[in-house]
Amino acid sequence: PVPTISWRRADGKQLPRKARRHRSSGLLEIPNFQQEDAGLYECLAENVRGKNVARGQLTFYAQPSWTQRISDVRAAIEERVSWECRASGRPKPSYRWLKDGEPLLPQGRVQLEQGSLTIPNVSLSDAGMYQCVAENKHGVIFASAELSVIAIGPDFSKTLLKKLTLVKVGGEVIIECKPKASPRPTYSWKKGKDILRENER
Repeated sequence: PVPTISWRRADGKQLPRKARRHRSSGLLEIPNFQQEDAGLYECLAENVRGKNVARGQLTFYAQPSWTQRISDVRAAIEERVSWECRASGRPKPSYRWLKDGEPLLPQGRVQLEQGSLTIPNVSLSDAGMYQCVAENKHGVIFASAELSVIAIGPDFSKTLLKKLTLVKVGGEVIIECKPKASPRPTYSWKKGKDILRENER
């Protein structure tokens, strides 16, 4: 006689609630297939003369999709720049980096690790368009950002050299000079018109 057909998961888990069984055609339909739906499925056919089982493995695959992108950065010379990009996908995506369309390799000043890129001390030569590439066997995606490196002459507008009055002769005085500048400036000190030179005091 025509067999009856039933479905089950070989791992003992319940069939997804969204699954639809079409008994007449022996069809199992799983809409919106997700990672948790993956596994080994069994189709059981039986009648009064016996039964038979067919098994099939359902595997979930997905092309990469961004969960964290990179964005444009403006940095002064010698500043630290870090980017991190993250993508979901199945299998897990791998990452690589491009600068101005050319592959970027780990070198002395550029550190690459998975989806992160770090330049501890940027220079003018680091300026350009960067791309983070995430890929698996089902697809490739790109995220782009521009690094602008700027040079700044010494700016004292936000730095004050404080006028100090000694209360006690022989006390210590510290005067800080921290102008905004890129690259890092060299310093010299004057008292009046005379250049100060380091001595025992």
